Amino acid sequence: MVRSQAADYGFQLNEFDPFFNYRATQYLLDHGVNAYVHWHDDMSWYPNGRDVYSTSQVPLHFTDAFFYKIFGAGSSLYDFTIIFPVVFGSLTAIIVFALVRVMGGTTAGLFASLFFAISPPIIVRGTIGWFKSEPLGLFYGLLGLYLLLSGLKSQNRKFAFGKLVGGGLFLAIGFASWGGVEFFLMPLALFFIILPFIRKDHKFLLWAIPLFTAVTLGVAGAFERPGLDFVLGVRGFALIGPTIFLVGMIFVQKFSREGTALRNSLAILGGSVLAGVAIISSHLLHGASFRYLNAINPFLTSTDPLVDSVAEHATPTLTQNFTYFSVLMLFAGLGIWLIFRKKWGDQKSLPVGIKNEMTVFALIVGIVGAYAGGTFARLELLTATSVIILSSVGLAVITSEILKKGTLVKISDSSNKGTQVKSSDSKKSNNQSKKTSSVLGRVTKISYVAVLVALLLVPTIFPANANWITVTKSPPTILNGGSNYAISTDDWPATLNWIKNNTPQGSVIAAWWDYGYWIQTLGGRTTLADNATLDTYTIAKIAKIFLSSPVQAWKMLHDWGANYILVYVVGQEFVSNGQQLYILGGGGDESKKQWFMKIAGEDTSQFLQDDQFTPTDNFWQNTLLGKMFPFTPVTYFDPNTHLQSDKYQTGYIGVYSKTIKYPVDGDGPLKLVYTSPSLNNTKSGIVSGVLLYQVNPNYLSQTSNTNQTSNTNKTTSEVKPSSINPTSDVGVISTKYGNIVIKFRDDVAPKTVANFEKLAKSGFYDGTIFHRIIPGFVIQGGDPNTKNGARDTWGTGDAGYTIPPEFSNLKHTKYMVSMARGSDINSASSQFFIVLGDAPWLDDKYTIFGQVISGQDIVDKIASIKTDPNTNQPIDPEEVRVNKVVIQSHETQSSTTNPSLNRNSTK
Repeated sequence: MVRSQAADYGFQLNEFDPFFNYRATQYLLDHGVNAYVHWHDDMSWYPNGRDVYSTSQVPLHFTDAFFYKIFGAGSSLYDFTIIFPVVFGSLTAIIVFALVRVMGGTTAGLFASLFFAISPPIIVRGTIGWFKSEPLGLFYGLLGLYLLLSGLKSQNRKFAFGKLVGGGLFLAIGFASWGGVEFFLMPLALFFIILPFIRKDHKFLLWAIPLFTAVTLGVAGAFERPGLDFVLGVRGFALIGPTIFLVGMIFVQKFSREGTALRNSLAILGGSVLAGVAIISSHLLHGASFRYLNAINPFLTSTDPLVDSVAEHATPTLTQNFTYFSVLMLFAGLGIWLIFRKKWGDQKSLPVGIKNEMTVFALIVGIVGAYAGGTFARLELLTATSVIILSSVGLAVITSEILKKGTLVKISDSSNKGTQVKSSDSKKSNNQSKKTSSVLGRVTKISYVAVLVALLLVPTIFPANANWITVTKSPPTILNGGSNYAISTDDWPATLNWIKNNTPQGSVIAAWWDYGYWIQTLGGRTTLADNATLDTYTIAKIAKIFLSSPVQAWKMLHDWGANYILVYVVGQEFVSNGQQLYILGGGGDESKKQWFMKIAGEDTSQFLQDDQFTPTDNFWQNTLLGKMFPFTPVTYFDPNTHLQSDKYQTGYIGVYSKTIKYPVDGDGPLKLVYTSPSLNNTKSGIVSGVLLYQVNPNYLSQTSNTNQTSNTNKTTSEVKPSSINPTSDVGVISTKYGNIVIKFRDDVAPKTVANFEKLAKSGFYDGTIFHRIIPGFVIQGGDPNTKNGARDTWGTGDAGYTIPPEFSNLKHTKYMVSMARGSDINSASSQFFIVLGDAPWLDDKYTIFGQVISGQDIVDKIASIKTDPNTNQPIDPEEVRVNKVVIQSHETQSSTTNPSLNRNSTK
């Protein structure tokens, strides 16, 4: 029931991803497995689309489809997917009982199951409608861990074999269901390293652990995601390395002479650690993604604005952790203390039968899980799981100590007449009589139970509006728009229904990526981006559109093929002296605009006041987003002093009136065709408004005409070498498809051109590849790591030094050549890129040093090569390898640019 509280607001899917997962499951049921595996979704990431099988959580769709076929009779798939996470959350509580029971006994398992059922982080990411990866991934992952530990504990080797195979199978399915399950690799790696030191039946371990590892990696590699990159990368090495170490350590201990086993073991351990570090540092293995590195090092979050903008990527605060865990932290600390208190090798030192390796695993999972979840909000599921395990073990131990019964011995010996002692303190004798009695009195036990119940009830009752029960109750996101308000409105469902019924089939709708899945699934229309975040460039381009001038934004939308653009705004409406006024803020695009700016690489000071939230006049007057928001500043007021000001002052809040700037009958770049119900409300209350604008296909302005004519003339003249600089050299890039000829612009970037020529003449670029290919944007090359380095190093290499920028008035138009760099504008070195389409947001930020004057079709061919959608790297590097780069002087240019020679000669 706790997990179903959101249904009080409405029976809907919750959050964003569940809508795509529902659509994918429906596709699987409608078209079959083969069609699903080969499904290229053209409704997402227009115009490139998306290969669903390789970029989504496949087991989630198959599991839902399987159970719907069995139990879904009489219900729609949509309704079935709404209750799906609640059902699997309940089943996971049973798995948690079994898992912790293996570690700490039945009492610990029961406590763990109870805590799991009411844990806020678990419920928040497993509530009704949360048809996302976490509930199912956690189910499969914990089931895999249970079968592994149960198999290791089993005395029957046949049962152990089956459990270990099942453990590897389900853990791998967990990896494919939710990437967060991969963080169990860390405790497993440590556990395997420690096992040969604390467990004596080495013959069993010699086949048990390799079997489990082989099955896990084999199944994981069979999926498209995580796939072979997982098996052959750092993550796979986290299992392979410790497994090899375990086998090697067992043989070392077996064949070492007496007295040298410990020394040899420590030497092997130290050598293995150094070897592991060396292998990982060598970049021979596929690296981990940014998200996993971010979980290890939370300071990386601030280096990527897109990652930083997502609330689930934030580092949890101390207050948030205390609210979620409170009394469980106390019990978890108790569990850790009791584990360390245990006397190694003495199975009777604790009142519950915890074997050494099970105790060690509980401790490792607890520490690693707490750290991972403490760095990454979405991974609080792991924190909750680890705290639950440790607190359950600790609570079970102390409960058993207090409630247990002991044996008292009455000694009839004359020297001890009338004396009673515990049986553990006296030796067996024919003169002793025994009876069972409570060690502690009844009052003490009742008091303990009362205190325990009170401690567990407090966080479920207090505080009234932020306890474990109420904190997990919130409306489905589709009903409150993801705003900060616990409201349920028809704004989004009504908008999406209007889109579905009133826009032409095949229309393309631009919107911030948060809303992509909703528009595709409920609106039935194509979008530019969605929550899969497959291409950060596309998201940055959308942000740039919102922050560009209306004329420039219209051109970008028109060139992209977008027919409509949507914006979402949240605020509070109040009526003063008969006038409708608004205070903006609450989780819509008005609250995300600062992230738009950071992601687009814009200077926030141009658009925001010193509070980094209130828009400036420049924002309202000169950006598309400012024009799309149907509001105009009226005044600013100080909420503390109630003073007003016509201009913004520090600490003041903006007050706005409603103003439609692009009406449906206007001739501007956009036409407002739909507003959601709350924007038409005339009473005070929360506004959760969705506005849909049509991109005016007939929009023309003198400014845009002038700019387009100017750019066309400029581009045409620049293609001619004589008009660029008649004395400059050219670079000829030889590929398997032919030659790309670049005319250098040493008149505006002499140092950059000189650097490129020096590297080319030294053979630096020979054998490199175009490692980053984004159709419609750029092809990028020049990284020496692409000659023979691991894929995760591509894009990080340089010439060993940097060169300063040389910005000019040249524009990043199609086929211009520019220097790549990092976040530091002085970090350019050897990498360069060729622009595939107009990219004005790069102007004055990257150094243009040339232009392709011949071989444009070769550039286009390379841009069409199949790439990995997650990395934008070519699937087959040989398709885009640079054979040689030759510099030719002005005297030999005429022969180079001859089309008949262009594809056959570099000399």
